[in-house]
Amino acid sequence: MLESLLAVGGLLLLRDSVQWEGRSLLKALIKKSVLCGEQVHILGCEVSEEEFREGFDASINSQLVYHDLYRDPLNWSKTGEAFPGGPLGVLRAMCRKTDPRPVTVALDSLSWLLLHLPCTTLCQTLHALNRQDSSPGDSFPVEQVRVLGLLHEELHGPGPVGALSSLAQTEVTLSGTAGQASAHILYRRPQQHPTHKTQWFSILPDFSLDLQGGPPLASQPHSHPHTLQVDPTTHLTFNLHLSKKEKEAKDSLTLPFQFSSEKQQALLCPGLGQATSYIFYEPDVYDDLDQEDPDDDLDI
Repeated sequence: MLESLLAVGGLLLLRDSVQWEGRSLLKALIKKSVLCGEQVHILGCEVSEEEFREGFDASINSQLVYHDLYRDPLNWSKTGEAFPGGPLGVLRAMCRKTDPRPVTVALDSLSWLLLHLPCTTLCQTLHALNRQDSSPGDSFPVEQVRVLGLLHEELHGPGPVGALSSLAQTEVTLSGTAGQASAHILYRRPQQHPTHKTQWFSILPDFSLDLQGGPPLASQPHSHPHTLQVDPTTHLTFNLHLSKKEKEAKDSLTLPFQFSSEKQQALLCPGLGQATSYIFYEPDVYDDLDQEDPDDDLDI
């Protein structure tokens, strides 16, 4: 699953959180791209170049083309090292083909770019990277551009996250349990239904992926033979069920609104010994007496 993430081009969106960081997985995918012989560009915005390269061996670091926006993104120090066109200019310049190898662009991170660029502008640039064609100034035709974008999901609202999600061919959402990381992978392919997969993994100190078949045993409480089942009804202050005697009393009780056959018979056919009642009414001088039947319009 994770091994096949780099099988296609387009935008691969890595969605991490405070609890489950995604930079280690990003570096693991970068290492795999280098080992596959690809040309790898890195747009570093959140950490220094030294910190990002830490953990890679010399053979990997020598193949990385690092664009440092962390040190002086706005050229305040006036050293002349600022990139023309800012971050967007860097993104466009990354994929000018001077090498026949496929290009992988790693963005560390999309969250930093969203905080400094309009969301629509960033999405248009990413879309152009995914679908760019050869230009007269390119030495080689564009074959494949893959963009690895790290997104700190908790920093953004549903609008920007949804916009980037709609551009991504593959989404990886990091989570986990009991200290074990998992990746929920969403694949989108043209003219196919999206597919969902979950992969448990760990990342070794050299940024190699160690894939695992499932969650650790500690995260499966029902599989432990000595787990005690707690009854949630043991300390209730009321009964959830009626006893046999209480059921009999309930069934024998006649509610006031129940019009039984005995009550109906007693009202319609009073017995000989029963008293008969009469109602006497003396109209008041101010009463409005109407000789017509008040219920005449009811047709009864």
